[in-house]
Amino acid sequence: MAQKQSIFGRITQLVRANINALIDQAEDPALMIDQLIRDYSANINEAEAAIAQTIGNLRMMEDDARQDEQDAREWGQKALAASQRADDFRTNGDTASADKFDNLAKVALSRQLDEEANVKRVAPQIEAQTKVVDQLKNGLDGMRAKLDQLSSKRDELAARAKSAEAQTKVNEALAQINVLDPTADLGRFEEKVRREEAKVRGQQELQASSLDRQFEQLEDLGQMTEVEARLAALKSGGQQAITQ
Repeated sequence: MAQKQSIFGRITQLVRANINALIDQAEDPALMIDQLIRDYSANINEAEAAIAQTIGNLRMMEDDARQDEQDAREWGQKALAASQRADDFRTNGDTASADKFDNLAKVALSRQLDEEANVKRVAPQIEAQTKVVDQLKNGLDGMRAKLDQLSSKRDELAARAKSAEAQTKVNEALAQINVLDPTADLGRFEEKVRREEAKVRGQQELQASSLDRQFEQLEDLGQMTEVEARLAALKSGGQQAITQ
């Protein structure tokens, strides 16, 4: 269990550190996610190597245990063979040879007990290590599933990030429009146009009054001409010319 926590604890710290660093300096969401996928893949490869070593150690323990079991069976077979030979010699009256093979049987049985003790001794270790390996495999499968999820989400997350970035720019532009409203200057332009229009009307009025004065002068001139004509007639024809 401690080995499992050591492997995944270290990898988790690396992943979190990489994620935090990438998020802090991220500018392009797609590039950030691609880099995150590469880093996470590298962490999975590191975990696979560590787990493979753990599995290899377990398989060696299992191989040794199987060999001990095989040796125990062989020593048992040797003990049986030696015991049978001893019985044969004892049946034939060869007590010395019988005792010799009985002693060999005892040695074989002693070796058998040693091998069986080795098998019993490592059995709890194998059981515990097997659980650790199963947990490591499950954890690795979880990491691979997360990587697949991240890869499948890559385009969606990048699109959402781009959309959020675009919306932020739109909001900033709208804020600038509200602060620097170009329609606020229309009033100034309108006032300027009105002044120009009033100037034109003034000029038109001045031109009109000038024409009126000219016509008035013409009327005055006509009246004076009539006066001069009547005066001339008066002088030449007397009262009769005036009354006619």
